[in-house]
Amino acid sequence: MHLHILGICGTFMAGVALLARSLGHRVTGSDANVYPPMSTQLESAGIGVMEGYAAAHLQPAPEVVVVGNAMKRGLPAVEYMLDAGLHYVSGPQWLAEHLLAERHVLAVAGTHGKTTTSSMLAWLLEDAGLDPGFLIGGVPLDFGLSARLGGGRHFVVEADEYDTAFFDKRSKFVHYRPRTLIMNNLEFDHADIFDNLAQIERQFHHLVRTVPGSGLIVHPHDEQSLDEVLAMGCWTPTESTGSAEGDPEPDGGADWVAELLVADGSQFRVLHLGKAVGTVRWQQTGAHNVQNALSALAAAAHVGVAPERGTASLGCFRGVKRRMELRGEARGVCVYDDFAHHPTAIASTLAGLRRRVGGARIVAVLEPRSNTMRMGAHAAALAGSLADADRVYVFVPRDLDWDAATTLTGLADRLVISDLVDDIVAAVATEVAGGDHVLVMSNGSFQGIHQRLLDALGEESSG
Repeated sequence: MHLHILGICGTFMAGVALLARSLGHRVTGSDANVYPPMSTQLESAGIGVMEGYAAAHLQPAPEVVVVGNAMKRGLPAVEYMLDAGLHYVSGPQWLAEHLLAERHVLAVAGTHGKTTTSSMLAWLLEDAGLDPGFLIGGVPLDFGLSARLGGGRHFVVEADEYDTAFFDKRSKFVHYRPRTLIMNNLEFDHADIFDNLAQIERQFHHLVRTVPGSGLIVHPHDEQSLDEVLAMGCWTPTESTGSAEGDPEPDGGADWVAELLVADGSQFRVLHLGKAVGTVRWQQTGAHNVQNALSALAAAAHVGVAPERGTASLGCFRGVKRRMELRGEARGVCVYDDFAHHPTAIASTLAGLRRRVGGARIVAVLEPRSNTMRMGAHAAALAGSLADADRVYVFVPRDLDWDAATTLTGLADRLVISDLVDDIVAAVATEVAGGDHVLVMSNGSFQGIHQRLLDALGEESSG
């Protein structure tokens, strides 16, 4: 079967393309935003990508057009598809019908940490010999690709609450029908499609409704938004995770608790129902990653991976591309790439780096690129989220919907605003010195700023 995917370079749709190719289908695609790591994955898999959304891309007609959720009415390919009566489906629907129906699906949902937790969970199953399939919105370093079929019965999917397609406004995750569900956290996001947090909570409850009574839902202990979701109705056993500092309640507290042995989260003891089941010593840091680990351990235990085995496996977990990924070091300056684009994620990422590097100087470089960030829905919280940085460079495109200079006044003389990436590269390269850490945060390519910084510092990237 010939599938043509519109929006093929999105993290989710690129994964669908790789899975369809692995199932033996011929796969082509179109996209207007072609950049690594997804573009390089597709190229390596022999999947052709056409630039733009021309009607000619659908001639001759494929058997099915798989439509990404970034597609809108008015695009030439979309209008031709509708006028010509071509068969089309959304990516989540195609995935559910052609792959997930016969698998034990483990889904990871939440505002933050989905990619990292999904990657941890896939690694736990892999290291236990279960050979899982997965579709993750990033590239786990332990696998080197964002999606694979796997030979086992388990399939890990990153479950996004964003809408499915222009013709299906439900959240993507309602298509997946998980038997094991992690809900990491829940905050307001995606202001371009949701008016308030209550609307997102309703979508999460739609997901809860799809989990069978023989399944499991893993969630943080005492997180108000998710408590409200579960209070709408829950027909599935639940297990909860506690704070990284340890849950003080001996009774009625979290089922899974972490006791930090090192302040940066690089070592912690795991307790399940009050009993120590293992110690994690790993490359990751930050309280948010400790929480991600607890959720992954609980979900893996549900499908037979003993916690003692899981804690040992996490010691080998290498992380995810673009999640606090060290892109290179030049003249003693470390340059990191991180996907953070929400104030909570920005704050937790910076806090993790601060705990790792102590009093060393941190220079944050931020691109407010997501639809929600560009609309200004989180602008008021942004200055506070950058508190752990010694210097902050913010790239402000000319079409930003809010005034960055006024909104970020709380950063005072730590703030530099620019509408040119070239100027940011030049200024950062001039300012930094050996021992400094440059943290670049964006959910896009950011015009290749990471390599441009390393080049300006005079050495090539190590990654």
